[in-house]
Amino acid sequence: MESTLRLIAAEGRHARPGGEAVITRLSDILVIQGIRRWIADHSDDRTGWLRALQDPRIGRAMSLVHRDPARRWSVAILARETAMSRSAFSARFTDLVGEPVMQYVTRWRMQVALDQLQHGDRSVEDLAARLGYASDAAFKRAFKRTLGITPGTVRRVSPAELSELPTT
Repeated sequence: MESTLRLIAAEGRHARPGGEAVITRLSDILVIQGIRRWIADHSDDRTGWLRALQDPRIGRAMSLVHRDPARRWSVAILARETAMSRSAFSARFTDLVGEPVMQYVTRWRMQVALDQLQHGDRSVEDLAARLGYASDAAFKRAFKRTLGITPGTVRRVSPAELSELPTT
């Protein structure tokens, strides 16, 4: 990180063509280095997705869920994909992530849905199907249970108002 800071300072001292672009790129690298250092310094005493991503098997399971949230995931399928027994996978996932695997899958799906509702133009029915729900009613119940608000509320209020709403 120190060498990256020195490069940024050197670029800032001299007005050269492309200097602003170089400083921007180096700043991006500095942020990544900072995150890496934070993970390394805190990986032993924390749970959560950052720590879990460092585990080859649990990180792989999380990546699979992130890439294809609509797939009919189960503990058995994810355990098989990571070459672990169901019980060992489930226990390790909960230990590293801080919540049970199927709760994580649902929460991830709802975060994807929340983003689509705020920034996309998909209907609730389309989102339900794209996220693996057999009906929009089941999707709406899961959304409300997970986020504490309905999909319709997300569509009706601004992002600023949404951040002020109480959630579960």
